[in-house]
Amino acid sequence: MNTTPDQPTPPDTGPAADLAPRKDSLIEYPSLFPIKVMGTKVEGLVHAITQIAHQFDPAFDASTIELRESKGGKYLGVTITVMATSREQLDELYRTLSTHPMVKVVL
Repeated sequence: MNTTPDQPTPPDTGPAADLAPRKDSLIEYPSLFPIKVMGTKVEGLVHAITQIAHQFDPAFDASTIELRESKGGKYLGVTITVMATSREQLDELYRTLSTHPMVKVVL
């Protein structure tokens, strides 16, 4: 590709670009980061989410958990706030929560 000095070089969009770590994060680390987890309202849901939060943030304060029941009472929204230390930590936390059998959605 030919570029003139007045034209910026386009960003790399090839396969190697997908492997490069993103440097355009909007999150400054470390910072408190809220995550909303939704699941069917069943015994043990909040405990399971709390245990996962502790795996990724040993100082997680369970007293900060916010609960919101759906109008019909079938689902429960659980908001946890963790100390995010890196994008990798958050990605793995989202993956772990998303794959838990009691969890339906993680936002």
